[in-house]
Amino acid sequence: MKNVLELSYLIPLLPLIGFLITGLGRRYLSKPLTGIIGSGVILFSFLLSVWIFFQVKEGNSGVVSYFNFISAGSLKIPFSFQIDALSSLFLLIITGVGFLIHVYSASYMHHESKEHFARYFSYLNLFVFSMLLLVMGGNFVILFIGWEGVGLCSYLLIGYWFKNTEYNYAARKAFVMNRIGDLAFLIAIFMIIAKVGSVNFSDAFSTEGLQKLSPQATIITLLLFVGATGKSAQIPLYTWLPDAMAGPTPVSALIHAATMVTAGIYMIARSNLLYSLSETTQNIVAYIGLATALLAATIALKQNDIKKVLAYSTVSQLGYMFLALGVGAYTAAVFHVMTHAFFKALLFLGSGSVIHAMSGEQDIRNMGGLSKKLKITFFTFLIGCLAISGIPPFSGFFSKDAILLAAFEHDERGKILVLYSISLFTALLTTYYMFRLLFITFTGKFRGTQEQEHHIHESPALMTVPLIFLAVLAAIGGFVGIPEVFVKGGDKLSAFLTPVIATNPEPVSRSTEFFLMGLSGVLVVATIIFTWFRFKNYQPKEEKGFGKVLENKWYVDELYDKIIVKPLNKLAGFLNNFFERFIIDGIVNGVGRAVNYSSRQLRLLQSGQVGSYVLFMVLSILLLLLYQFFIKK
Repeated sequence: MKNVLELSYLIPLLPLIGFLITGLGRRYLSKPLTGIIGSGVILFSFLLSVWIFFQVKEGNSGVVSYFNFISAGSLKIPFSFQIDALSSLFLLIITGVGFLIHVYSASYMHHESKEHFARYFSYLNLFVFSMLLLVMGGNFVILFIGWEGVGLCSYLLIGYWFKNTEYNYAARKAFVMNRIGDLAFLIAIFMIIAKVGSVNFSDAFSTEGLQKLSPQATIITLLLFVGATGKSAQIPLYTWLPDAMAGPTPVSALIHAATMVTAGIYMIARSNLLYSLSETTQNIVAYIGLATALLAATIALKQNDIKKVLAYSTVSQLGYMFLALGVGAYTAAVFHVMTHAFFKALLFLGSGSVIHAMSGEQDIRNMGGLSKKLKITFFTFLIGCLAISGIPPFSGFFSKDAILLAAFEHDERGKILVLYSISLFTALLTTYYMFRLLFITFTGKFRGTQEQEHHIHESPALMTVPLIFLAVLAAIGGFVGIPEVFVKGGDKLSAFLTPVIATNPEPVSRSTEFFLMGLSGVLVVATIIFTWFRFKNYQPKEEKGFGKVLENKWYVDELYDKIIVKPLNKLAGFLNNFFERFIIDGIVNGVGRAVNYSSRQLRLLQSGQVGSYVLFMVLSILLLLLYQFFIKK
């Protein structure tokens, strides 16, 4: 059956071919043809991913090596893919959600010129190729190649409208902050090579490999976590993701909601056996994740840009996933990755539909009453809000409940419900800011201009059909992980991932689990009702006091600018003006001037007078004699 799995190389190969065709043929392909090629290759990759998924479900999994990629002494690094439950699940998410976003993009980006339209699709295809390489890699090196590839594509897509200087700054910020994490990731890979002599997952996570890594497990896992904080936007490397909203809205949906930002979660879930060796690292991961979830949620409360609200929501939900990883609930983290991909892609594409209808307007204070004219967008957006808030039976209820339950189990062992209490409070904040966004945008009176109101219309089918598909997934996608308390043997996802992911701690009692579900459900519903009364007659007003602090994102960007950016700029200016100009240039120019001056002086010796030459010859002979008889002896 391994021969069948060898065909898995076609899954990333097709998007790569799409990238080459649309990129190289951007001057010749029509926009409809570009859209068909760009979306078609992702569709075929999805169909292949479905086939691979069922192969894995039947028990056909393993590592497929194609050729020897790097050979240095005893170190052999093959170009290999690991096809198992974890990678096959991520293949479905990447290609399935990716295909819907590609279809949506064909309409959303129709106003672009032919060349730029093709450039956009070539970048999207290259991103999908890199992301597939990341999750399919059979060792840390192949994973890292895909890791760097998605970072590059993120830079290209954030700065897609490169004539806007602010967008270029946002792209650069994302690139630089990701490099910080990538350096730590690279050091961790070198340490694994030094300890195990291999980067293959099968070697590093074997019993022998884990024994070798155990003494340095805390350092290695912390370095890997630093890499994950960069890619998955955790404290302190999270500020790039909200700025990344400078890219087109479908890019935000694909890269910064459904796939790329979950790379860190995938990497830690893949390394779960290694992380289980270090309780210190697990605690750090849990508390950093929880702090990120809470911080981002508070910021989202006062944001007025429709995409910025969703951006900080993404950061907060990623924090939830890291909380789950930190308490050992790796399956719950992966489950939330899947459900989050559905409802957050839906919400981002829904925001794109709103922006499209509002002729580019993104400030929700200038919206209102849109549900009357954007019925499909409103209905699907509502489903996304219900899912992310954890209303049963929508998908977010099951995945978020699994994380809250895992936090409660972890707290119960410590007898202090810190993680559970804060994570539950953060869940209520999530409900508040998402329904604030929904009510301000879609209910009440329209607050924009008459011209905007005149042009409001529902998006075309190429945009609304993906919204409907994602809404269905957001509504029913959680049933693959329905808890055992509801249906015996219902948690199919945990059973599917068991061969790859370590089992969770012993669950709490049935009555306790029902109580926790009921508590969170009642509080979420109460929060929705409170939010409705708070914003049903919304009128914009200037924020003051603490609200101003939240609106300005706790002034974290200003703090980073003051303590990092400005000092570095001053240091760079000093090095440029003093060290580079006076030391480096001084040495180089000094050598040139010395040669020039000595040449001018030496040329005076060539006077053309024979007497002078005879005198120099006699003096030279005398110097040689003196050297021979006195100095040399």
